[in-house]
Amino acid sequence: MNKMKTNKSIAKRIKLTSGGKLLRRHQLGSGHLKRNKSKSALNRAKKSQNMFETEAKKYKKLLGV
Repeated sequence: MNKMKTNKSIAKRIKLTSGGKLLRRHQLGSGHLKRNKSKSALNRAKKSQNMFETEAKKYKKLLGV
């Protein structure tokens, strides 16, 4: 059987921690209509966040983990 290929578009957006958790690199929608968003909302969007467990299962399969 062939090896699973890593989905590179997902690998660039997600970080896998040593504990096996997935982190989103930045929040979605942070680059659009910035004028209407507060400074604190934009700063919050820069930080990586934990991914939901249901999404994490799907993305781990795409990463080949």
